[in-house]
Parts: sequence; C-alpha cells; structure tokens
Amino acid sequence: MKSGIHPDYQPTTIRCACGAVYETGSTKKDIRVEICSNCHPFYTGKQKLVDTSGRVDKFNKKFGLQ
Repeated sequence: MKSGIHPDYQPTTIRCACGAVYETGSTKKDIRVEICSNCHPFYTGKQKLVDTSGRVDKFNKKFGLQ
C-alpha cells in the first residue's frame, strides 16, 4: 500500500434516532442514522404488507391458489 493516500481509519460511534449506539471503525468521525436494525420494521417483524387495489387477491384468484 502506498503511504499518504488512504484515509485515516479510526474508531467511531454510530447513533440511531431510536437511541441505539454502535461502536465500530470508519473513516468518518461520528455517524448519525435515522433507522437501524433495532428499529427497522423488516428486522423487528413489524413489517406489514400493503395490498393496493387487491393485487394479492387478484394474483391468487388468477392462479387458483385460494
């Protein structure tokens, strides 16, 4: 590796809007995020499937899955 061309890799703190704090390494000092794995609906199991205009029912009816 050439010296002097790589950014400084340092310990950093990542803070989420929900209050979760993660310690990791990065080239940036402190990072603030709006959503993390603790509060994201996909990872918490609170995700809801939104059916617009009956698309799921239409699909099931078309292929005889009901």
